[in-house]
Amino acid sequence: MKYPIKTLALASSLLCAGSWAGATEQSNYFDYAHIFELEYAASPVFTPDGNQVIYERRSNDIMHDRTHVSLWRYDLKKGTHRPLISEGANVRSPVISPDGKKLAYLSDRDGSQQLYVRYLDTGDEAKLTNLSYSPGNVVWSPDSKHLAFTLFTPASEKPLFTGMPAKPAKAEWAPSGNYIEKMNYRFDGAGYAPSGFSQIYVLPAEGGTPRQLTFNPYPNNGDIVWNKAGSHLYFSMNPSDNYAMEVMSSDIYQIDVKTANVTQVTDMPGPESSPMLSPDGKYLAFRYVNDRKLSHQQSDIWVMKLANGDMQNITEKLDRQVGQVEWASDSDGLYISYQDHGEVKLSLFELDGDEESLNISLSGQSLGRPYTSGQFAVSDNDEIAYTYSTGIRPADLYLRSKRGKTSAISDLNEDVLGHLTMPEIQPLTVESSVDGKAIEAWMLLPPDFDASKSYPLILEIHGGPHTAYGPNFSAEIQLMAAKGYIVVWSNPRGSTSYGEDFANLIHHNYPSQDYTDLMDVVDGVIAKGNVDTNNLFITGGSGGGVLTAWSIGKTDRFAAAVVAKPVINWMSFALTADAYPYFSQYWMPGMPWDIPEHLWKHSPLSLVGNVTTPTMLLTGEADYRTPISESEQFYQALKLRGIDAAMLRLPGASHGIASKPSRLIQKVGNILAWFERYRTSEETNTAAGSE
Repeated sequence: MKYPIKTLALASSLLCAGSWAGATEQSNYFDYAHIFELEYAASPVFTPDGNQVIYERRSNDIMHDRTHVSLWRYDLKKGTHRPLISEGANVRSPVISPDGKKLAYLSDRDGSQQLYVRYLDTGDEAKLTNLSYSPGNVVWSPDSKHLAFTLFTPASEKPLFTGMPAKPAKAEWAPSGNYIEKMNYRFDGAGYAPSGFSQIYVLPAEGGTPRQLTFNPYPNNGDIVWNKAGSHLYFSMNPSDNYAMEVMSSDIYQIDVKTANVTQVTDMPGPESSPMLSPDGKYLAFRYVNDRKLSHQQSDIWVMKLANGDMQNITEKLDRQVGQVEWASDSDGLYISYQDHGEVKLSLFELDGDEESLNISLSGQSLGRPYTSGQFAVSDNDEIAYTYSTGIRPADLYLRSKRGKTSAISDLNEDVLGHLTMPEIQPLTVESSVDGKAIEAWMLLPPDFDASKSYPLILEIHGGPHTAYGPNFSAEIQLMAAKGYIVVWSNPRGSTSYGEDFANLIHHNYPSQDYTDLMDVVDGVIAKGNVDTNNLFITGGSGGGVLTAWSIGKTDRFAAAVVAKPVINWMSFALTADAYPYFSQYWMPGMPWDIPEHLWKHSPLSLVGNVTTPTMLLTGEADYRTPISESEQFYQALKLRGIDAAMLRLPGASHGIASKPSRLIQKVGNILAWFERYRTSEETNTAAGSE
């Protein structure tokens, strides 16, 4: 069954003139129902001749409450869009063969995500795998005859106790216990981990049985790449029995595809990963982190000349977080995206380290909150396809010609948002009262903004804490503004995109002065006018939940707060979070039992005795990153103190509580409902002030 651009279910609901339960009266403002109608572009790839761009078109499936992915293509010469693979199943991760004749992709059309190949000249397709787990990191061999990929491969694990007596026929016994001995035993979003590791496989493009190349008792994760001759694969790993604790340690290796012999390629004191071979086969680029056990460490891009092993750091002068990396077709440089002041910029870095700015930004792929994002592809003709958003719509696909001219080649949300009043994002920079540092922020006014009136204000705080917001599209922010709030979001100290030193101002000191930066932002918005200071509200998720809980322990200026998926007690977090080997070594100056005073000093729970702000906690019940026990501690502490408190528990939700469209609606809807409970009218405030 073929699906149109929007799902058939949504189209049917609209044709029924309000028969859908979520339908609302016609409005000129962004509303909850629009969440299901949004689309955005992702994962662009050029065909080898440079005449077409194939990309993922991601939309929200209202019937199955998930993101639906189809593949579309844009013809650069004809200027036309056509569906390539558009169906009820999800179709993702397109990889075009070097000869331009075949497209490998992943699809769940048969119930599980498997590897398929499509012949582009005829449209013929073949299913190549029927595996228990999904392939990943799929790459074509240079001759287009084979595919290599990584695959989780289970390993048998003998139980500790083997002396159970025989079970009588028809007897009903309790299920066997889940015996756990490994360090990494559960992961957020995946649950409790089965025994086994990711291994490397190769498979003929014409089908057959995947052949396992690695059999290592440690992970072989991340990107893999063929050498120019198609005889070897490059990959990264840490062949150590203590790999689980050595979380920032890996080297580049190569494996002979015929013999499976492994040879080490790099040996630097830190993690090398993501090998990338130049088109001429002479250079190997890779990511490298100079590991100093800081809470935020930026990666650099190093290039090795394979003939003699000479290496050079081509991003040594770039004090920014590196994103996507692609070789130039002439092998003389690499296109590298990086965060800069809340945006994702793209530059061409020559092999000598010189940078040529391309004067374009990438964005628009974070639907919920205004995080930095974006992807790009480069043709052999040096044309660039990239995702970009003006800030009031999710990502469209743009094209930059070889001469530098940019143009939009898709308009995916005109049908949904074109008739709505969508306020423009306004920049704001304040001076930190801590040390005078510039703190960048952005604000959104209600769509019906009247300069003669005052409006309630919401401070929305990003997570991480080492990440960045920017002037990017956000469904949550747009909904808040549409409901009559001024909304402000910012990058306090600790945020990325301003250099490693700025991010590490909170190293072993979080939360701290980042709270002061946030209050300076609130004061900066108030100074601009039109803010009802009796109706200030605060919210944030993950690291933003930490800072929200910390803030209401420091001030009573907020009328209400929503603390989403927070860390409340660093001691309990250190010993319950899924990534505890990392957090205990990089976010903390010692093991938790050795530094209880330090952890308590930075725990929002230590300030709960000061809290007077009505507070709602919001967390997924299957969150293993910031477990729900953190929210429960704060909720129960507030209840013991007699503070107005509530808790919203999302069944089955992991740390990404807004990963389903309906959950995004539930999240922001409950936040606004909680704020509305404590929001007072401007007339009431005026009357109270006159007494």
